[in-house]
Amino acid sequence: MGASTLFRSGAVRVDDYRCQMSRTEAPFVERHADYSLSYVRKGSFGYRVRGKSFELVAGSFLVGHPGDEYLCTHDHAVGDECLALHFSPELFESLGAPGPEWRAGALPPMPELVVLGELAQAAADGECDASLGELGLWLAARFAALLGRGARATRAPARDRRRAVEAAEWLGAHAHEPVGLDEAAREAGLSPFHFLRLFAQVLGVTPHQYLVRTRLRRAARLLADDARSITDVAFGVGFGDLSNFVRTFHRAAGVSPRAFRRAARGDRAVVQARLAALLPDRKIFQDPGARAS
Repeated sequence: MGASTLFRSGAVRVDDYRCQMSRTEAPFVERHADYSLSYVRKGSFGYRVRGKSFELVAGSFLVGHPGDEYLCTHDHAVGDECLALHFSPELFESLGAPGPEWRAGALPPMPELVVLGELAQAAADGECDASLGELGLWLAARFAALLGRGARATRAPARDRRRAVEAAEWLGAHAHEPVGLDEAAREAGLSPFHFLRLFAQVLGVTPHQYLVRTRLRRAARLLADDARSITDVAFGVGFGDLSNFVRTFHRAAGVSPRAFRRAARGDRAVVQARLAALLPDRKIFQDPGARAS
């Protein structure tokens, strides 16, 4: 696995991970050294921790807890790319003791997090002016607010897990198009009812939820690093109605598409306002003083 540190401060470290592990390579035990959130931006992999198994696809989050041993597997696809945000113990002392959400293991693609994952990725790629340190804090606070909504571990057989992962990849490739349940089920070779149940059982979201959240991910990236209008962004990623896009995006990000774009362009007031709303009784961190590694 290739790994490089993109950002480091006293509270947050951001690493880029690129894995090319194939199905034929045996997984090996690793250990989390700190609290972390790893955003899966590309590919898929299996994750086993504390006797539970998860399938992660683009948009999912791996939740790291210090001391936990884990395995990453690639039974259904080759390789993945992740943006991993690691948080210091001092950060948690300032925000309050970490809760049980940090033992969730993994999260399915969630609208409240995928838009921030894409914003952080744009900042990591140098395609927007937002601070990676403050975005890391925003992600951590948003994640903590979603207590109790972790992914359910899957016990589905390997064939079903493979079908769900392949269906997610197909939906991702066609998210900009009008896609219905019947069409997606046909591609998977299943009845609509069986497909819906299998997909949700393995990945923790319905096919429609995954489709909408994929569109939100792509919209967030375009808002962060593209000059096109909000209307063009909405229709370009697959939303058929501008007002529906604006409502859906605002509900996910906590800010309007326009304010999200301002945050991407370096307007720290937007980020600080969200931190104040998410952590009203806690100290609001200033930009932790980034330094590139």
